[in-house]
Amino acid sequence: MAELCEVNFRLVRHRSSVPRARALLRAKLGEWRAGEAPADVGELALSELVTNALRVAVPGDRMIGVRIVCRERGSSLRLEVSDAGGGRPVVRVPGELETGGRGLMLVEALAYRWGVDERSAGIGKTVWAEVVAPGAAPEPVGAESLAAEAEIAAATVRPGQSVRVWDAWCTVRSVRSERYASGGLTVVIGLDDGPGLRMDAAEPLLVRDGVRPTAVGDPVVAS
Repeated sequence: MAELCEVNFRLVRHRSSVPRARALLRAKLGEWRAGEAPADVGELALSELVTNALRVAVPGDRMIGVRIVCRERGSSLRLEVSDAGGGRPVVRVPGELETGGRGLMLVEALAYRWGVDERSAGIGKTVWAEVVAPGAAPEPVGAESLAAEAEIAAATVRPGQSVRVWDAWCTVRSVRSERYASGGLTVVIGLDDGPGLRMDAAEPLLVRDGVRPTAVGDPVVAS
């Protein structure tokens, strides 16, 4: 049975709750010995979910609920943020001059999947996202097995996959994350052929599994 850890907590409706949510996530992942890599992707997604919840108009001063589920020491995270507001969030495509409105675009890019559920008890909704930690080993595939191509965020690329760069497929040997001074996240991807890639965490890459057998690369190191 897969190892599963879970925590629930509430946040006040204040902008300070965004860094608090990130800190609580990182602390819990450390307690669960999940390592640094899951925290990087999870913090980005959780920050956007909490930020969106803070912007929703709610009756009174109802708090924000957060649920974090961690499987296999961070190889998979489910992040849930609940608020008492109505409506359903949708992904927007903001104009070039707009400084906001990109939160769900980032969540969609980072998450394996995400969605919105009505709360089973009480009013409002729960917005959730499931992310896979960068560098998590892919499931074994046969040498001749080819997975369908998919465009995913750079932060979710894993060693053993192949990425499309320079009009060719290159095998990913290692993935590590680094933080910008501004607090954002960049991903450094080591390849079996040619120089590595340094990309914004949410930048899309075309990937597929099982192009040719390869050993799992170096473990992820978060700076």
